[in-house]
Amino acid sequence: MDGVTSDVTPNGVFIHCKKPLRLNVVFEMAIDIPNSEHSITAKAEVVWSNRWGPDDEISPRGMGVRFVKISSEARKFIARTAMNNLKSNEVAPELLQTLQTLVIEIDEAKSQAA
Repeated sequence: MDGVTSDVTPNGVFIHCKKPLRLNVVFEMAIDIPNSEHSITAKAEVVWSNRWGPDDEISPRGMGVRFVKISSEARKFIARTAMNNLKSNEVAPELLQTLQTLVIEIDEAKSQAA
């Protein structure tokens, strides 16, 4: 299935596609990284699907998925890329500081669990 990803976070993504999967379906996916030869692979579960509803700006055709299995390197890459995108869009510094703190706490928690 081909689709276009948006709203990418370290925990999941929205996939714009013509024929979204049903809720709770688990599948393997690859996200091609623009301007790169690399891609991110993950196992994901459908948690939201607009299979039958309207296809408009409020409810676009597609599905929201959460990552069930993804490498810690891929999660960090997504978090850093999102942070850099927010910085380029001139988000309030106090909001960026809060987001950076959350990313650091996630990284620390994983390293302590390992």
